[in-house]
Amino acid sequence: MKLPALLLLFLALALPAIHAADKPNIVIILADDLGYGDLGCFGSEKIKTPHLDAMAGEGLRLTSFYAQAVCGPSRAALMTGCYPIRIAEPGNKKNQHTVVHPKEITMAEVLREAGYATGCIGKWHLGAHAKDSPTGFDPATMPNGQGFDEFYGTPLFNGTTVRVEDSKFRSTILRNEEVVVPAVESWDGITQDYTREAVDFIQRHRDRPFFLYLAHNMPHIPLGASERFKGKSAGGPYGDAVEELDWSCGEILKTLRELGLAENTLVIFTSDNGPWIETTKGMEPDGAPFIPRDHSGNAGPLRGYKMLTWEGGLRVPCVAWWPGKIPAGTTSDAITSTIDLFPTFAAMAGGKVPTDRIIDGRDLGALLRDPANTASPHEAFYYYCFTHLQAVRSGQWKFVRKRPEHPPWVGFSGRFAGNAVDELSLYDLEKDPGETTNVAAEHPEVLARLRQLAHEARMDLGDYDHTGSGARFFDGAAPVRSK
Repeated sequence: MKLPALLLLFLALALPAIHAADKPNIVIILADDLGYGDLGCFGSEKIKTPHLDAMAGEGLRLTSFYAQAVCGPSRAALMTGCYPIRIAEPGNKKNQHTVVHPKEITMAEVLREAGYATGCIGKWHLGAHAKDSPTGFDPATMPNGQGFDEFYGTPLFNGTTVRVEDSKFRSTILRNEEVVVPAVESWDGITQDYTREAVDFIQRHRDRPFFLYLAHNMPHIPLGASERFKGKSAGGPYGDAVEELDWSCGEILKTLRELGLAENTLVIFTSDNGPWIETTKGMEPDGAPFIPRDHSGNAGPLRGYKMLTWEGGLRVPCVAWWPGKIPAGTTSDAITSTIDLFPTFAAMAGGKVPTDRIIDGRDLGALLRDPANTASPHEAFYYYCFTHLQAVRSGQWKFVRKRPEHPPWVGFSGRFAGNAVDELSLYDLEKDPGETTNVAAEHPEVLARLRQLAHEARMDLGDYDHTGSGARFFDGAAPVRSK
């Protein structure tokens, strides 16, 4: 039987809309230098985060969720689903802050190909400098060249000093490939600014699937908070900034609810690394005073902080929210990571994960739907400090390799004290999340298994003194390194 022409026309028009409705909207909210213990739902008593606490109560807390130890590598891992040492960079370099090669495939590219509107608001920090570019960065390595339809934010960090005036550095703010703010003199309005842009993006794209990457500059120094939040938190200036981030998250969720999008939107909130704790330069006992404690966060019960591979450097708070899909009030301690978000989003969106290259992340869809009964998809997670493999976690166990106090090959973080490991170490993170007691002698078989995992990672991913067989190089032959 032939269908009437009018009916055929109706089906032709309706089917794309029906298919689009099957694709969830995706929002990543990324804080900068937020510590594991800086949210109420992760144990903070001073900093008040009612919106994120409510988000956790309606969703899932991931309590063994890992980023990378520092900004650039962390953002590269998020965008590509790979350990940063695997990712190709222009000129076959390995920069301290990873520059993602234009031939790498980002989650934004995969989602845009799957029919999503893609927007990046906030800090990028993955671009290559270019003197001949109006923005100072190679457009092919910036958000619009890496899969995002729209970009509004900073190309780099907001600074490396406690106050803006303590340095000659001034960040720009870009809209796509145009400089709209030549020099930021105060960061007090940035969270309000980004929140307004994010709400506008959601409202404009409510009728089609969208991917929003909201990468806040806060609470990275120099700190900033609007008048509504400045001086209000018991956590000091740092707490002010975090409490305004909490407000921002509340505005995003409120907008999704008001537009009837909440039940078709996955929202992930997390941080790019642990807190930047450096009370004196390099944490040297006699060093010059640097960051006051009320200007940086806390890793809670974890050892270490940003740029170190103790738990406090890479394990970050993570909340996943999707009403009706993620069970409310749940917690999972399964090993998960920012590298898992790429394949997870691709699977949800019906996107194509590249098959011509290794992707280190794993699809977390089953875990998000049933966190109580789903184990981690990872046999191991590898802790890199830039290009140096320093530790491996498998299940409850963490193996820490030996290293000198100030490794010259880890760049910026090499100046930190307390980073030496004089013996092969094994920690039971289930019983000892603060990594206080080396139990290697009591569990030689576990130590041997994790040492083998570390060896396999070095062969595949590489290390500071070894080029991994699985590392990608798109600009000629791989560099030669000693074995």
